[in-house]
Amino acid sequence: MKRICSIIFFLLTISFVKAQSKLTLRQAIEMGIANNIDVNKADLSSQQAHITMQQSKLSMLPNVNASANYGINSGRTNDPITNAFINQNINSSNYGITANVTLFNGLALQNDIKSNALAYEASKMELQQSKDNLTINIILAYLNVLSAEDLLQNARLQEEATRRQVDIDSLKNAAGSISPSDYYTLKGQLGTDQLNIADNVASIAVAKLSLAQLLNIPYSDSLEVERLSEDVFNLYYEADPSKIYDTALQQFAQIKAVHFRTESAEKYVRALQGQLYPTLSLNGSIGSNYSSAITNSILLNSQDVASNDYVIVNGSQIPVMTKQNTYNTEKVSFGTQFNNNLSKYVGLGLSIPIFNGARARSRVRTAKIQFKVTQLVEQNTKTLLQQSIEQAYVNFKNTSNKYSILLDQVQSFTESFKAAQAKFDAGAITSDIYLIAKNNLNATNINLIVSKYNFVLRAKILDYYKGKSLW
Repeated sequence: MKRICSIIFFLLTISFVKAQSKLTLRQAIEMGIANNIDVNKADLSSQQAHITMQQSKLSMLPNVNASANYGINSGRTNDPITNAFINQNINSSNYGITANVTLFNGLALQNDIKSNALAYEASKMELQQSKDNLTINIILAYLNVLSAEDLLQNARLQEEATRRQVDIDSLKNAAGSISPSDYYTLKGQLGTDQLNIADNVASIAVAKLSLAQLLNIPYSDSLEVERLSEDVFNLYYEADPSKIYDTALQQFAQIKAVHFRTESAEKYVRALQGQLYPTLSLNGSIGSNYSSAITNSILLNSQDVASNDYVIVNGSQIPVMTKQNTYNTEKVSFGTQFNNNLSKYVGLGLSIPIFNGARARSRVRTAKIQFKVTQLVEQNTKTLLQQSIEQAYVNFKNTSNKYSILLDQVQSFTESFKAAQAKFDAGAITSDIYLIAKNNLNATNINLIVSKYNFVLRAKILDYYKGKSLW
């Protein structure tokens, strides 16, 4: 059902994207999660863990089994019911139901249930972690598209400004009012600006391709993404690495996953230790059987007849009379035999492990080692998380400072370019000086575009560790 829902969601999303001009960040993330193979594999692993947990719970219930056997014997054989030898065809059958339930086995079943339940919780957190990792990658690809589009827009503005200046200076050059070197320097700059446009167009295609591949959809030049709100570029962002780490310990899916794995391993050790104790079980059965050879003799009549024996009375032989009974033989019905042969049994069974090649104890020792491994993995995961948060915080601060500086620098170079433009138009400076001011502004704008989207990404990474929504 989940797979069907994912397919329906994918088709609806594709239809929606085609109908709508631009893809939002939220739509991109949801589409990527629905289509990603690794996420779907993690989801299937979680479903398997859920089945294992359910099966361990069902192991607490009694085992009930029914049996039925039917056979045909011919020739001289023994009646399976009476054990008497007979020489005829016999149809026989037997039926039974057996049941047993474990009353005590050192709490092995209970601890196995707890172990599998914790493993299932860990699988759900690992599924969430897989989704979170993919979300970060999609955000990065999405921001790369926006950044490439902004760089293309900046390159076009630069090319447009240079073209206007070339058009103006071409007239001046024809009139001989400016130096030809100034004019051809500007024409060379126009070619450079056009190359920058071509490079940025290619960069957009590469960025869109990367995004489409993450979303697992066919690449299309018509793919457009929605612009982000200006609020996300706000320099004010509260970030304290120690507070972020404390929050992550409580909310981060990866931390929860390794913690559940550790607890699951501990319960598994106890489950195996329970197998070292005696097992007490309650057993019961009920059964019956049938044979076509079973018959009943029904008395029809009785009469006195003379036997071969006699007595002498007064010298005469007087025959001895005896009773002679006449019977009618008929087969016993199935229902009557079933009721007559019905048997029941109830008993307690005790199994005491004495020696089994020390396999049970070896499994316990192995499980204890695995438990220690999971403890080390959990400890190492927390350490790596703290280091990652500290690194993310340092990267964010550096990016934030650079972004702030570039905002001021763009304003300064904008004013510088305006002054250079006025002087160049007045013929007070050469094209070389004019282009230096223009290229300084262009380079700063490029750095600002890259920096502001890097700032957003670094902020999103901190939000990720905080457990906040990333869109």
